[in-house]
Amino acid sequence: MIAALRKLLWLALLAAAAAQAGNQHYEQMSASVRASLSHAVSDTPVGKVSRFADADDRAWLNEMSKRLAWRMPDAEQRIAFLNTVHYEALRAGLDTGLVLGLIEVESGFRKYAVSSTAARGYMQVMPFWVAQIGTADQDLFHLRTNLRYGCTILRFYLDLENGDLNRALARYNGSLGKPDYPAMVWQAWHQHWSYTPVSVAMHADPGKMAGN
Repeated sequence: MIAALRKLLWLALLAAAAAQAGNQHYEQMSASVRASLSHAVSDTPVGKVSRFADADDRAWLNEMSKRLAWRMPDAEQRIAFLNTVHYEALRAGLDTGLVLGLIEVESGFRKYAVSSTAARGYMQVMPFWVAQIGTADQDLFHLRTNLRYGCTILRFYLDLENGDLNRALARYNGSLGKPDYPAMVWQAWHQHWSYTPVSVAMHADPGKMAGN
């Protein structure tokens, strides 16, 4: 019953977000910024899942896989997706939970989602970004390409807004000055994708290490 209610609430959240998702605006930028963003989205392979050598990273992967299972039932697809989220989020200096929360609100984890404004993929990237900072052969429905662009764009907006996440999220959504979209991403992030590494939790509460 609780699981069913949770799913209904999640679907309601997606319905509320659907009218707003994927509407980044074209940004005027200097040649140096454009070159920097171009370099950021250049093709750099993502390591295999085996690169999760750290215990905390493996624990994160296992936990997120459990949470995502009902939204993305195929285990191979799910692990590849989470591996790429982990890589691209950290590469851009973003919290993995934030990126997952944004994806939940933007596309509901649908790889081939297309918004009414033609934004594409998991992170609902507007096609003009490819023309502005990418190359013609880059496909926004490709997993790594979509997450690379989405994380790079969010990082760009964060830097543009001097670290103000609410304003950066609103820019990402094309709704600067309105609080609804940032609030939905925060809610998805902290209700579904927030995660404290085991080592951090143990350090914060040494009693757990003794089994208390």
